[in-house]
Amino acid sequence: MLAIGRGAARFSAIVAAVDGLSDRMAAQRLRELEHAGLVERRVIPSTPVQVRYRLTQPGLELLRSLQPLVAWGLRWGDLATDPATDHAAVHAPDHAPVAQRDAS
Repeated sequence: MLAIGRGAARFSAIVAAVDGLSDRMAAQRLRELEHAGLVERRVIPSTPVQVRYRLTQPGLELLRSLQPLVAWGLRWGDLATDPATDHAAVHAPDHAPVAQRDAS
């Protein structure tokens, strides 16, 4: 959805915009998004036939609502994959470590 929202409309452009996305997986996900009413598939009768994708109104609204989550992931996503991050040091609002707070 992000690739389509950023302007990728042709299948090859969508696949190229998403690292590691195979043609098969892209086709499957696009069918699912189309079935869910989030993406519209348009066939342009030409030689060769062209297929273009665009977000529907519900797809656009969903993308807008996901953008803050994507921004958070880009900013903080390394927390989950960085072995140097001490997740045990996460504190609750009262500044007591979560493990200590839960034990009381």
